[in-house]
Amino acid sequence: MSHVRALLRSVWLWPALAMLLVGLLRATGPELWRDEISSWSAATRDLGRLFGMLANVDASNGAYYVLLHFWTELFGDSVLSLRLPSALAMAGAAACTALTARRLFGSRTAGLAAGLLLATVPLVSRFAQEVRAYALVTCAVAAASWLLLRALERPTVGRWALYALALAVAGCCHLVSLSSLAGQLVLVLAHGWGHRRERGAARVLWQFPLAVLAALLPTVPVAVYGDRQSARQLGWLPTPSVHDLLYFWHNLLYPPREMYAFAALGLLALLHPRFTRGAVQALLLGVLPVLVVWQASQGTASYFTERYLLFTVPALAALAGGGVAAVAELLGRLTTRPLALTAALALIAVPLVLGAPRQLQQRALLAHADRDYAGAAALIAAGYRPGDGIVATGGDQAWAMVGPGISFYLPRSVRPAPMFVERDATRADDLYAVPCPVAQPCVGHAPRTWVVTIGTGENPYEGLPGDQTEALQHAFVPTAIRRLPGLTVSLLVRKA
Repeated sequence: MSHVRALLRSVWLWPALAMLLVGLLRATGPELWRDEISSWSAATRDLGRLFGMLANVDASNGAYYVLLHFWTELFGDSVLSLRLPSALAMAGAAACTALTARRLFGSRTAGLAAGLLLATVPLVSRFAQEVRAYALVTCAVAAASWLLLRALERPTVGRWALYALALAVAGCCHLVSLSSLAGQLVLVLAHGWGHRRERGAARVLWQFPLAVLAALLPTVPVAVYGDRQSARQLGWLPTPSVHDLLYFWHNLLYPPREMYAFAALGLLALLHPRFTRGAVQALLLGVLPVLVVWQASQGTASYFTERYLLFTVPALAALAGGGVAAVAELLGRLTTRPLALTAALALIAVPLVLGAPRQLQQRALLAHADRDYAGAAALIAAGYRPGDGIVATGGDQAWAMVGPGISFYLPRSVRPAPMFVERDATRADDLYAVPCPVAQPCVGHAPRTWVVTIGTGENPYEGLPGDQTEALQHAFVPTAIRRLPGLTVSLLVRKA
């Protein structure tokens, strides 16, 4: 029983459970969107094909895809199964946030509040429900921060090894997360300066670089292949302006009123004499990586977007947790300690209420997606006949993952034959199928075919390459056209 009581009193347990609950709340409600479909498509290939794909595209997400591959082998590829690792990882991030805040401020109240505050951030709960690596990266960086503080407190080989492992996981899953080293380096330098008169304190200044080097070694292949593929994968991100930097935290902690609540709590921590040092450290952990990535994005490739820097939110939550602890101390001078603690923790309700509308919006059917893959799949399944073909928009619009998205939601017994496809994505070692170089010979003999295009205009062939449109018009006639959010589904019947 003593172990159970100790567990129930642990500073990390309740934040982890709260975050897990938030992450699982209507986790299957929103449809998978194109990036999640990409994760599913990659992870459900055999390992040989998966590594073949990573040599050509998406190597920066390769470690996550490999982990997801083994997960789906064990637990299947339902929406809940695919999203569950992210929910678990974000729960781990909340636990590490609580442990970090407790060490920074020397306060259980700060730790408990910090972990709970993380769960109130809508963007955090969004990526706790997404089949992408961002939750795992957030957990790994939060763990690295906590493990670094432990290593600085007592620099043993084991503690440095655990820190290096967490940093390596973060880097392998997303290279941008290595910008977290900016804030961690400042913590190490500050520790070295503050303990400069202590015997053996200088050891930390060479142990930290060795741990970082060990962490960076496994990320080298990811960096090499990622650099080769960056033009294909990062071209959509514009070079960020100063305005983008100034308003970055409005988007990261959206809605803005929640950001103001975090800022007010952080300011209280900074102004509290006993918490100032820990507050500055938390602020640097949360802000310096953003500045580093913003500066790096002024070159030929940009990496500046909120989800790439989601891993900075635990540090900001730790800072806000220090503010809650500061309020608790102030109230403790005016009333009893239990009442002061209860009143201070009630402050967590402020960002929770402010962010609640956004939390609910994120759980709507098309909250993640702007194209209704499931609706299109339902239409096709309802009218399917064996021998049907299917044409899903590809080419310049292959990034929308329309074909794979519909395939995910189709029942296993409904498998229309793809038309105009020379090699599917798996055999092409790519995320996208290779279209037939000449459309007419690839029409085949299907008596009917389903055509799914992006948009909801009057033209059922909208967005298809000209030769595919011509081949379809020559052989088929549209008999039914249905418009869904972001997609048009047409049934074509072969001409007599």
